[in-house]
Amino acid sequence: MAAPATVSFSLPPLASGWSADKDFKPVGKITSATQRTIEPVGPHFLAHARRARHKRTFSEDDRIQAQERAKNVEEDDYGEISEPEDPSMLMRDAKDWKTQDHYAVLGLSKYRYKATEDQIKKAHRKKVLKHHPDKKAAAGKAEDDSFFKCIQKATEILLDPVKRRQYDSVDEEADVDPPTKKQLQKGNFYKLWGGVFKAEARFSKTHPVPSFGDDKSTRDDVENFYNFWYNFDSWRTFEYLDEDVPDDGESRDQKRHTERKNANARKKRKAEDNARLRKMLDDCSTGDERIKRFRKEANAAKNKKRLDREAAEKAAKEAAEKKKEEESKAKANADAKAKQDREATKKAKEAAKTAVKKNKRVLRGSVKDAHYFSPADPSPADIDSVLGDVDLVISKCEPENIADLASRLQGLKVADEIKGVWRSEVQRLVGDGKLKDGDAMSLSA
Repeated sequence: MAAPATVSFSLPPLASGWSADKDFKPVGKITSATQRTIEPVGPHFLAHARRARHKRTFSEDDRIQAQERAKNVEEDDYGEISEPEDPSMLMRDAKDWKTQDHYAVLGLSKYRYKATEDQIKKAHRKKVLKHHPDKKAAAGKAEDDSFFKCIQKATEILLDPVKRRQYDSVDEEADVDPPTKKQLQKGNFYKLWGGVFKAEARFSKTHPVPSFGDDKSTRDDVENFYNFWYNFDSWRTFEYLDEDVPDDGESRDQKRHTERKNANARKKRKAEDNARLRKMLDDCSTGDERIKRFRKEANAAKNKKRLDREAAEKAAKEAAEKKKEEESKAKANADAKAKQDREATKKAKEAAKTAVKKNKRVLRGSVKDAHYFSPADPSPADIDSVLGDVDLVISKCEPENIADLASRLQGLKVADEIKGVWRSEVQRLVGDGKLKDGDAMSLSA
């Protein structure tokens, strides 16, 4: 290695008028010197070391490194994105490119529509290194370049997003056939149908696509899945299968006829694909035990709801009838009690009336027993006067007073005793303001 060279130069002079006191502002302190070990690293140092070790020039080293990189690419792991080549595929005619399997040509059959752009480029590079006409000619193989053209065409289509989508739209190799009855009897229903719908999901305009799920999926998940697929919005157009439109030099009518023919063919294929998808969904839903279970649960819930409603209606009807019966019974009891009360009241009134009459007879009889308070035989005038006063007192007395008065007069025979009872009664009535002084004189004198 070359010895280091020492270069000396002087610092530029300070500006005039510059002063360390007013113009220099320290922002920190300089630490003491530290000795460190510097190790050369990096791709440029490694390249230098490699050239120095092998005593190569820059051009020699670049050429050898390019050869190593090409060798590494050629010897890369073909198992990741490659597959054994079918000998019959190598004999394909490049002009028949529309019927070739572009993914198989590049060794990407297991990836197909899932292959990334990087995988396609890498597969193309490997195929070119193996099948390039110049390489075969250098190896002394006098083969045509038909398969190499197939490789180029496959790469052209798969790296163009529009053309690749057109090809993926008709790539039957990526399809997963619906399971047969025999397969469903032996295999897992959800796994088999899940693979079918996962393959069909590549045509969906809407993402994410609901998964098929399993026997533990909820009712909402299952309904969302079937609703999505019964209203599936597919981007398939089948343009790849169009008949080639004649060049501009051909008849314009012929060109228009071909375009209409292609449009009608696309429309027909689209309708057939929709019918195929609808039949596949019908077959799947028919055998889906989850739907059967959900329907059974729904029917049970519906029946339970109906039975609960009928039971509630019956209970309400019975309650209404019972209430009506109780009300009718209560009304009958009330009517019977009212009738008994009326009869009792009537009897009481009649008894009171009878008692009043009886007591009045006792009162009248008492004055009769007292000879109408006359020392001799009473005259008719005396009788009328006494009886008139008796009636006056009776009219001013309540039934209970009459009864009390009758009980006091009951059994008395002496005129003075009888008159004393009457006198006290008249005085009571006068005291109550029901009689005036001087009234009923024949009873109070």
